[in-house]
Amino acid sequence: MTNNPTPTLYDVSEKAGVSTATVSRALNFPDRVAEKTRKRVMDAVTALGYSPNFGARAMASRRTNTIGAVIPTMANAMFARGLQAFEEELRRHGFTMLVASTSYQPNIEIDQIRSLVARGADGLLLIGHHRDPEIYDFLKAQDVPTLVTWAYDPSEPRPSVGFDNRVAMKAMANEVIKMGHTKIALISGESSLNDRADARIHGVEDAMADAGLDPSDLNIHETTFGIEEGARGFDAVMMSMPRPTAIMCSADVLAVGAMRRARELGISVPDDVSITGFDDLELAQVVHPPLTTVFVPHAEMGRRAGLALARQLSDGTPMGTTELATQPILRGTLAPPKNGKSS
Repeated sequence: MTNNPTPTLYDVSEKAGVSTATVSRALNFPDRVAEKTRKRVMDAVTALGYSPNFGARAMASRRTNTIGAVIPTMANAMFARGLQAFEEELRRHGFTMLVASTSYQPNIEIDQIRSLVARGADGLLLIGHHRDPEIYDFLKAQDVPTLVTWAYDPSEPRPSVGFDNRVAMKAMANEVIKMGHTKIALISGESSLNDRADARIHGVEDAMADAGLDPSDLNIHETTFGIEEGARGFDAVMMSMPRPTAIMCSADVLAVGAMRRARELGISVPDDVSITGFDDLELAQVVHPPLTTVFVPHAEMGRRAGLALARQLSDGTPMGTTELATQPILRGTLAPPKNGKSS
């Protein structure tokens, strides 16, 4: 019986006719190797059945080429498009993404961050700026590069790739107010656990103040994210007095839930009440009528975040702060209040 020795990096280099360093680059940073050379290396890897010893490599280099992404939820699609682009960009640079979900619970986020670092994550992607400062101190002590996304705040010292949630929601509220609405409700995420939700609440209040409306009149219902939660939020704000003529939602899933409940109650959108969302998910375009919402550049944000972390880890290029633009998208769920005035 013949024992076939496990193929080594040297065996691959011999078969491909390149150096071991070139083989290593082709496997770990394929974008840095010419396509023809990369193909020779990968053909040799396949022919020999070579499998890199990532454990040994990590011990030798103190690198695992993995980057952790800690997101608030996997229960809906609001983070999916950005994470897909993030993962694709990381893969182009030879990195693997690990994902952890926190259910919007700060204590779970702390555990997930520590767990990813313990497992050797070379860098981390976090959602939003606000968390216990001790976490940032821990990451600094562990020398783990960290990038914030889904938020932009020039007053924050940490690098980020994101958008200004307050400005984005204010722009949407301006459109609602320009339509003639003065009785406005907001179905929001829980602001105490979510700095993006808090910023969006302030965005609506800013628009109201600029228009001469009293921000304290904003009818706010805070909840978790989901279609059912949006439906229950609709019931809550529509039972209040004065009854709103426009319901703004801090996420598309909440808006779709509100639209569903309106239909069940025989309330016409937008004839009886206007509804707006935030995110511009595919869902926003397939509901009827199509949802007025805020476009967020999820894919571009994910791609730029992946590139920033990959460059930081590959060649030490410092991560800066990048602000991306959002835009109100006016579709069929926003119209002037009935009889041309908010009553």
